[in-house]
Amino acid sequence: MNTSTAVAVHMSGINKRFGNVQANSDVNLRVLAGTVHGLVGENGAGKSTLMSVLYGFYAADSGSIEVFGQPARIRDAFEAIALGLGMVHQHFMLVDTLSAIENVMLGAEPHVLLRRADALVRARLEELMQSTGLRVKLDALGAALPGGDRQRLEILKALYRGAKILILDEPTAVLTPPEAETLFEVLARLRTQGTTIILITHKLKEVMRLCDHVTVMRGGRVVHECPIAEASVAQLAEAMVGRKVNIGRPSDAGADPASIGPVVLQARGLVLRDAMQVTRLHGLDLALRGGEIVGVAGVAGNGQTELLELLSGLRAPDQGQLELSGESFTPDHWLDPRTARRLGLAHVPEDRHARALVMDFAAWESAVLGYEALPIYSRRGWMRRARIREATAAMMERFDVRPRNAVLGSSKFSGGNQQKLVLAREIGQAPRVLLVGQPTRGVDIGAIEFIHAQLRALRAAGCALLVVSSELDEILALADRVLVMNEGRITGELPIEQCSEARIGLLMCETREAQAA
Repeated sequence: MNTSTAVAVHMSGINKRFGNVQANSDVNLRVLAGTVHGLVGENGAGKSTLMSVLYGFYAADSGSIEVFGQPARIRDAFEAIALGLGMVHQHFMLVDTLSAIENVMLGAEPHVLLRRADALVRARLEELMQSTGLRVKLDALGAALPGGDRQRLEILKALYRGAKILILDEPTAVLTPPEAETLFEVLARLRTQGTTIILITHKLKEVMRLCDHVTVMRGGRVVHECPIAEASVAQLAEAMVGRKVNIGRPSDAGADPASIGPVVLQARGLVLRDAMQVTRLHGLDLALRGGEIVGVAGVAGNGQTELLELLSGLRAPDQGQLELSGESFTPDHWLDPRTARRLGLAHVPEDRHARALVMDFAAWESAVLGYEALPIYSRRGWMRRARIREATAAMMERFDVRPRNAVLGSSKFSGGNQQKLVLAREIGQAPRVLLVGQPTRGVDIGAIEFIHAQLRALRAAGCALLVVSSELDEILALADRVLVMNEGRITGELPIEQCSEARIGLLMCETREAQAA
């Protein structure tokens, strides 16, 4: 732990309002140099707004900022970068059609000749990769980089521009557990080298592990701050939400065996090959019963995404069969999303931006995506806008979507509130089967508790749920039965009573050769 007393960032009396919403109210933040400082709070608490003020995306209505003891007026990101600030966003800001090195030099070319600029940037990046451990294939296209490499590239880009203070917004939200572990090692190394890190995160275990100090925000205000040695997960969670929070497995969380119904979805022998004819799913079998939550555990990238796409009708397999609500499907006549909805199957995709929302749409438009043809929402092909807005307002109230503004653009909501809007849309149709990918990715601790309660309530109503999550704690908190996936195969199936982190972890690493042995 760093015991530095030099101050890297001092924000005093920061106020920022958007219309009727007071996003930051008289906020004070003091970050010591060479430390990792956690900034936590619920979705909409004002964390990202505060950091956007620091990085020059927004101008504060009032207040002052000092960077390394010097007064700073930061009017845009260029001025922030010049002061030694760098920001890595939750959703990466890379150009997919450019190579990694081109993404780094874009807007910061050190020479008018491209070949000379490439050589200079490459030499500097090699130095940075050697000193920090942030290894990236510099000539790979941005689109070809996995999540961990994209994260490392964003950090490298900030360091190349001279960042002495790194702002990381939900840095592990899109990383696999091994990628997150690598990131933790990198951040620890950067701290020892004197880099100051401000970590915006919902994951309190990460705060306890990584941070030297923590600041908690609620309702746009700072409500708690302390050295991490004086904090606990329970204390921070209560400060974030304003009440005691329980996101573990309640004693009565399991399904009543007598209430588990018949099979409503059954898949047999699912085989899927990608465009390069690499097999992504190897003959998967699974069955979902009403009144049961089946959790799918595994490191991301082992076939879970492909499984959800097949079961929801987004793609067809090369081989296999599917039975849903009494109807049968084969690869030549596979399920499609419209038929899936007709048969009572709802889907909450893993990537809410790419699959679940149209970011340019207003909330009321996103709230009916896929269901806009229902009589309640349309008549003779015309959308009943007033009815949709009324329904959206009711959804927002029930699922505590903030702000309660049905005409606000979908992109204007925080990630957690976008997720709650998608869940409200899908759960609101009382589905017989619900497929959920990463239900609480990027969601704060209070919203996690709420979402878990909604999923349990749906199970109690007789719905069959398949929950895919890279968070093992979440699987253990929700599931009645656990499937473990690795390399496109189900390597284990366990009732929750037989599950432990160690046992599931072993199955997550089990290979085809180990199964054959």
